[in-house]
Amino acid sequence: MQKIEDIYKKYKIMPILQLHQLRVAAVASMICDAISVQIDKDSVVKACLLHDMGNIVKFDLGKLPEHNEPEGKEYWEKIQMEFISKYGSSDHKANVDIAKELGFSDRIAYLISSVDSEKIEEVKSGSDFACKICAYSDNRVSPHKVVSIHERIKEAKERYKDHPKSFSEEERIWYIDNMEEIEKQIFSRANIKPEDITDEVISDCLEEFRSFSI
Repeated sequence: MQKIEDIYKKYKIMPILQLHQLRVAAVASMICDAISVQIDKDSVVKACLLHDMGNIVKFDLGKLPEHNEPEGKEYWEKIQMEFISKYGSSDHKANVDIAKELGFSDRIAYLISSVDSEKIEEVKSGSDFACKICAYSDNRVSPHKVVSIHERIKEAKERYKDHPKSFSEEERIWYIDNMEEIEKQIFSRANIKPEDITDEVISDCLEEFRSFSI
């Protein structure tokens, strides 16, 4: 077994992306502990810790220059090209391929694949609450902290403003509607509320998950 921090180091995952995945796993863990539906928490946490491993392939490294430090933009551009050369330019495919490369189960790869805006309607309509928790938890974490789903989508709108795959306003409304429904489905079966999940509440879990063995 390896610690997640060692896997991040091996794959040269950007610090900001490491923190995002750790926060998403902490949010998902909190939901798993609070929901009345039977959930394989271990698989959910592992999927969340790995769900964005290939995301550097789509990054605009000039957009948030502070995230390139201390290594610098040229270093991360080199890593980005290595990832694209090996896994292709689709972040979602890269995320799943890396999980499989690491030897994780098809179930964990499937949960990772559910964290995809194009699958949001399928996740909403389905009965797999593990998928709902993974997708929802990702949509509660911005690059810097835990936020509401509306804050998260507003932040993503600005960050991907000129990205070729950015949402139109119609698509954004559609996405929010689906994510709000997933939120209702989850918390109608939980003994906590969405607003109970805050950056302060999950902050103590981050170092614990950094040492998580998977």
